Amino acid sequence: MMTKKNLPSKDEIVIRSFGMKDLQAVDDGNYIEGHAAVYNEKTNIGDYFYEIIERGAFDGCDFDDVLFSVNHDLRKIPLARSRRNNGNSTMQLNLDTKGLYVKADLDTENNTEAKSLYSAVKRGDIDGMSFIFYVKEDRWEDLDKDMPTRHILKVKKVREVSAVNYPAYGGTDINARDQAVLDNAVQALENARSELDNSKEQLEVLKLRTKILMKG
Repeated sequence: MMTKKNLPSKDEIVIRSFGMKDLQAVDDGNYIEGHAAVYNEKTNIGDYFYEIIERGAFDGCDFDDVLFSVNHDLRKIPLARSRRNNGNSTMQLNLDTKGLYVKADLDTENNTEAKSLYSAVKRGDIDGMSFIFYVKEDRWEDLDKDMPTRHILKVKKVREVSAVNYPAYGGTDINARDQAVLDNAVQALENARSELDNSKEQLEVLKLRTKILMKG
């Protein structure tokens, strides 16, 4: 049984993968663009809970140094990078009405992996995007139900964005090979339910004290 002591804090790393219909390769300049995250979209996290990234969740987020990779392979040289999201960076991150928009400028002439990725996206062989981030603030509802909902209110930092082979499985957003990510999601749920149980216990103690004081 998992205890509250070893449950993760909001600073735990989170990975979410999505099949994005708007991921595309742009001929003019060899760009890849699309949305790494979409607001107000309910996602099934491994049949444990739903998750929604609320509009405004990225406001004030740390985008100081964000890598662009393939399948989160951080051991390899990044295919693009955003430093403080300035105009000289090879990846641009923008917040629009839909969510977090990414545009990566790939060096297809000098980088064989960049050329392969560009081709795979253009052919439709890769249609998923994923991002690594840290949660700053969230809110849970329906914790007493089998499938509660987690609302991501604020994202603290985005560390990396990837094009991914397997964006989803079985209607969920967790990469089938990312068991550690699924375990982290389960721990987040257990943490929230543990906090709820503690709140209920404190409420019962308060009610008992009130009854004793009224009798006195």
